[in-house]
Amino acid sequence: MPRHPKKPRRLVADGHVYLWTLRHTHRRLPDSGRSAGCRQTLTLHPQPPGTGGPLRIVFDEGPGRYVPGGFPLGSGDVGYVDGGSLNLHEPGAVRALLDAASAHGWRPGERQAVEVDGWPLLEAAVAARAGEGGLEGT
Repeated sequence: MPRHPKKPRRLVADGHVYLWTLRHTHRRLPDSGRSAGCRQTLTLHPQPPGTGGPLRIVFDEGPGRYVPGGFPLGSGDVGYVDGGSLNLHEPGAVRALLDAASAHGWRPGERQAVEVDGWPLLEAAVAARAGEGGLEGT
């Protein structure tokens, strides 16, 4: 039976437990109410509840970037048109982004919700994922 797409998933990293979700949304244009740019928001909630505020890693669509909502690219894909990409449904990609956010100063014990732009974290996360490939089979 497939996993429900809106049910939080569990990730354990460096002795901390997180529940994480991924949401695809669109901005609404104020004058027409029509949809504008796409956005993927990866949210990690430190566990147990109350041990820290959520970390929101946001990927907004923009020039040279893609944030599709599905066909022809996969749901959860984000990346640069001429560069690296990640599938945010993959736990390894989530872990790599969490590590990159931590390297940029985010700490799991912060009490307030923190929202960060995911694009500056993407290349470091892609590089970390590429490094994982060399460890397979060893």
